Amino acid sequence: MATRLPLEGLVVVAIEQAVAAPFCTARLADAGARVIKVERPEGDFARGYDDVVPGGQSSYFVWLNRGKESWTLDLATNAGRRALRDMIVGADVLVQNLKPGALDRMGLGVETLCGEYPRLIACSISGYGETGPLASRKAYDLLIQAESGLSSITGGPDEPARVGISIVDIATGATAQAAILEALIARGITGRGADIRISMFDVMADWLTVPLLHHEGGRSPKRVGLAHPSIAPYGVFKTRDGKQILISIQSDREWVKFCALLLCDDAVAKDERFATNVARTRNRGETDALVARAFGGLDEAQATARLTEADTAFASVNDMEALASHPHLRRITVDTSTGPVAFPAPAAVVRGEERTYGPVPSLGRSNLLDP
Repeated sequence: MATRLPLEGLVVVAIEQAVAAPFCTARLADAGARVIKVERPEGDFARGYDDVVPGGQSSYFVWLNRGKESWTLDLATNAGRRALRDMIVGADVLVQNLKPGALDRMGLGVETLCGEYPRLIACSISGYGETGPLASRKAYDLLIQAESGLSSITGGPDEPARVGISIVDIATGATAQAAILEALIARGITGRGADIRISMFDVMADWLTVPLLHHEGGRSPKRVGLAHPSIAPYGVFKTRDGKQILISIQSDREWVKFCALLLCDDAVAKDERFATNVARTRNRGETDALVARAFGGLDEAQATARLTEADTAFASVNDMEALASHPHLRRITVDTSTGPVAFPAPAAVVRGEERTYGPVPSLGRSNLLDP
């Protein structure tokens, strides 16, 4: 007998495009919700972000739209707006990331809808919120990385850099999913829905709390590449045979053991320049030089053996080729209009529950279904 998924029976209407909202609703679909994706007649523009998936499909769209239905509606027309309202009447959750005020101009303002349908849980995602000086500005992932200051602490010393994935969108989608699940729990207790507003800027500002507090404490963080601004040694060191290994010493106790087993010098652990993390960070150049010399005298196998014996945290500095064949990589396979596609599995594993994942919809393919 198949296990019932936790969100089976729930209906989600998603007026969405790009990454943030689709990330949220893909997870709701994975959990069993019926997700009705409302697309403009030309489709979610993420369908055209790239063509790297076999058959010319977009990697973004395939990743984030499994298990959903695609409905095309022209919301510039009265018929399209009536159809959308009919969908929302029967929905438990509405997720939308249109420009602030767009639904109001259609006569479908979220505040009005929540008043008419008090059990509705609405989640609106925007760049900067719906009030304030930047509320009307367009916002995409990299723009928020720059505006929030994230790029100022990312990369090497020479210039700011982009985080290599759509970190703002993903963080916003995950925040939206968590907020919706909280609201569903609350509705089960009180019977009332919720009007949730999430801005990408707020999500990143929250995530940047530690570097902001460092700045306001007089220690504004610097870009240090593959190193940690407040922990040392925490960075990349090269072995004699050219292997790059990233190590992390999280406590002074770990440092003592590292000195004994990898540096082979107990005295270093007692040296006042290196005895504490604060001292090691203050003297980062000398600390890293000590560690670099030790790694330079070892090949990869020797370094790995000593790090393992010292119980030091370490990792290989890999690329996408290495990830593709990584022994810990779990994959799922989803059907698409051009054939099955395998990609990394969602992280949460529920013991005793084997999940399956629905197909990626072609544009408007579900319009023949009864909503």
